[in-house]
Amino acid sequence: MSKFQINDPLLLAGKVITIFMQGAMAIAAVVLAILIPVMLFAQDKIDAEIQAEVGSKVGEFPVLAVVGLSLLAIVAVSIVFVFFGKLRAIISTVGEGDPFAPINADRLSMMAWLLLALQVLMVPLAGLGLFLAKWADKIENENVTVDAGLDLTGILMVIVLFILARVFRHGAAMREDLEGTV
Repeated sequence: MSKFQINDPLLLAGKVITIFMQGAMAIAAVVLAILIPVMLFAQDKIDAEIQAEVGSKVGEFPVLAVVGLSLLAIVAVSIVFVFFGKLRAIISTVGEGDPFAPINADRLSMMAWLLLALQVLMVPLAGLGLFLAKWADKIENENVTVDAGLDLTGILMVIVLFILARVFRHGAAMREDLEGTV
């Protein structure tokens, strides 16, 4: 970490938050990766325990839906992990005093594509979540809800990131032109 970043609380906070988020996403991916084989191998035991607890009214435990949800969640947390890595790299260049580096325009574009992929991924995630919520609603005294809908904030963020990428690309080109005339 450069001296400038240590003296700038905003950059330091950004760096710490991005590192924390990447760590959280890595842990989430590992937990989900462990969950999948456990669910597959313990499917009969899980189903038997559910049947013993609530009876046969809920039907079989939808292990394939849970595995599918877990796989999609691994993809989602991986996308978020890469997103925060790109953001941390941008924060580093700002701390070094060179934010309009051409690589930052590429990073911002990649961040926009990552968020767009995450928005698209939310459709099957919400679908599986709704399916599992319907299954869980059959259990007495359980009320599971899934918040599924169009995320306008996420879509707006994608657009803003694509625009910022253009701004950074244009700023880098202007700086190169200026350096060429001096």
